[in-house]
Amino acid sequence: MTTIGRRLFMQIAGSAAFAPMTTMTSQASDTPQTPRTTKTPRRYKMGLQLFTIRRPLAADVGGTLKRVAALGYEEVETYGFDPNATGYYGLPAKEFAQRLRDLNITCVSGHYDLNRFAEAPDDALNRYIDQCIEGAKVLGQSYITWPVLDETSKPIEKFKAVVARLNPLGERVAKAGLQLAYHNHGWEFVEQNGQLPYDILLKGTDPALVKLQVDLYWLAHDSKEPANYWFKRAPGRYAMWHVKDMHKVSRDYTELGNGTIDYTQIWPDTELAGMKHFFVEQGGNFAQDPMKSIEDCAAYVKQRLLK
Repeated sequence: MTTIGRRLFMQIAGSAAFAPMTTMTSQASDTPQTPRTTKTPRRYKMGLQLFTIRRPLAADVGGTLKRVAALGYEEVETYGFDPNATGYYGLPAKEFAQRLRDLNITCVSGHYDLNRFAEAPDDALNRYIDQCIEGAKVLGQSYITWPVLDETSKPIEKFKAVVARLNPLGERVAKAGLQLAYHNHGWEFVEQNGQLPYDILLKGTDPALVKLQVDLYWLAHDSKEPANYWFKRAPGRYAMWHVKDMHKVSRDYTELGNGTIDYTQIWPDTELAGMKHFFVEQGGNFAQDPMKSIEDCAAYVKQRLLK
């Protein structure tokens, strides 16, 4: 997702809240083998980051969510929050939560506009995070995710200052019974003065207080190392994945299965990474339209990843 695209959507979503593993087998042997207990593979719900369908949601929340459920998506991640009215997508949090429950859709994470408070005083950041916690609890979310950083926060020294704020923020969120997470883009994998921002993030934050939401598109786009390298660097910490593909020519977004990222090669690392939830996402460059894209992506996930 681009910062500009997110900002535009925040303006829409922040409007008045009431506006219209493979199991190991024993080698053959003549001697009896002790029965081996096999671990039941984790069942993942197919998730969707709602930023993908921001325009359909702006036009028709109820009808769009029904279509999402019909395609087999079982959980979602929000983007956009009205802190003053505690609302999502033009609806009070309680009403939006009820619409999700009616469709048996869970909502485990939300992207909140924390980037606006990257350089704000602590009291302003804390007031905002408390509002986020209030909304997140209504929706039943487990994670409050820091989704993006403005350009002014990306220079390495500015980023170090942001990282220094994440542990205290994570502690505040944890006291409320939730978990803070950080979502990457591509620039964190590009060196600045011999320093890699993502290294700073990993070394400067407590794994118990700050989980990682890995955007695998952006990692593939800019990291010199594959996902497996990063999973080994911080095993068990990548609680959430953003799953989206990269166009073979433009390197822009594209529907899953149409691009250069082979998720069948990444998926075996779910346990190593500690993945608990994943969300299909496509920020733009739709072959047809957002709803057709999430339909095509759902088919890929069912056929190739959750089979």
